[in-house]
Amino acid sequence: MKARRKILEKQCNSIDCDTLVAFEPENLFYMTGFWGEAIGVLEKGGKTTIIAPELEAQRAKEDSINCSVITSQRGGLVSTLASTIKKKKICTDCQSYSVMQSLKKSIPKIKQSSAPFYNSRIIKDSEEIRILKKASSVIDEMFELCAQTIKKGRRESELQASLMAFANANDLFDTGYRSTLNPLIIASGTNSSLPHAQVTKRKFADGDMITVDLTLRYKGYVSDATRTFGLGSISKEAITVYEIVKESQKAGLKAVKPQKTCASIDYACRKIIEEYNYGPHFIHSTGHGIGLDVHENPNISAKNKEKLKKGMAITVEPGIYIPKKFGVRIEDSLIVKDSASVMHKFTKDSVSYTHLTLPTKRIV
Repeated sequence: MKARRKILEKQCNSIDCDTLVAFEPENLFYMTGFWGEAIGVLEKGGKTTIIAPELEAQRAKEDSINCSVITSQRGGLVSTLASTIKKKKICTDCQSYSVMQSLKKSIPKIKQSSAPFYNSRIIKDSEEIRILKKASSVIDEMFELCAQTIKKGRRESELQASLMAFANANDLFDTGYRSTLNPLIIASGTNSSLPHAQVTKRKFADGDMITVDLTLRYKGYVSDATRTFGLGSISKEAITVYEIVKESQKAGLKAVKPQKTCASIDYACRKIIEEYNYGPHFIHSTGHGIGLDVHENPNISAKNKEKLKKGMAITVEPGIYIPKKFGVRIEDSLIVKDSASVMHKFTKDSVSYTHLTLPTKRIV
């Protein structure tokens, strides 16, 4: 925690501020180790204070790391904050316009920016990586459960219930954090052509492509992975698309290296899909950062020229979606090292067949 605070201080100083104030629960947790209804204050020199309502104060004292806790009346957090740090140069992640206007009356030099937090959180330390790897290994276990549970006649909602029960049995619903398995995507048949399909009561049927996208929160941190399962007699087109997506993802993972741009990872995946003439059906970015949010910096997209750095945690998740027919997505979470250190071990050979020849690539 001491090292994190030094990084936060450095980021704060870079925008000519001497105090950071965290309203967002993820940033509060990163700064203090406490996740709850409170405000975190990091001053020059590393002094860290939590301003918490009485109903959260005791938990803040128990969960936080080397923090002093000021108890405030519920509804009085902002006024307590204003009276505590009046004469300092403040940077805050506060997203509320009305709260910012109120604070500016007593703290004229306050500025709103989430950059110090995001720029600090983007590189994961060894403890964060350990937690993300654990979350990823649990997702692999859940994919094994999917493989056992997906059968003709069973419903998407039944699989959802099985996954939720597994998470609950393994103590993965810690109420101190935002909920785990949210979002949870189980999309079968034509539903799988929708990247963010909602779970329905549709029954799994012969020939279905079934996309399962799991976002698991463990000790505050989120791992994210997707596998597409084939059930029964899969069409030649669906098998072809599956193999193209698998080839695309493999190319994206291979392209991950420090100093490579996020755009270059997107290009590596998109190039494969476009060469097989499915470019218009790859309708989202290739990936995103993970950590305390399921989607955080950096964005792995065609427009992002930001360079990868060692310690970043990202996803690579190309997909092809054929409207009203089916979709395929394959996703892994990884840590950027000298190359991609993929955190998931569950097979990507989720569609079985005896022999397939891919179509000839278009010459570009």
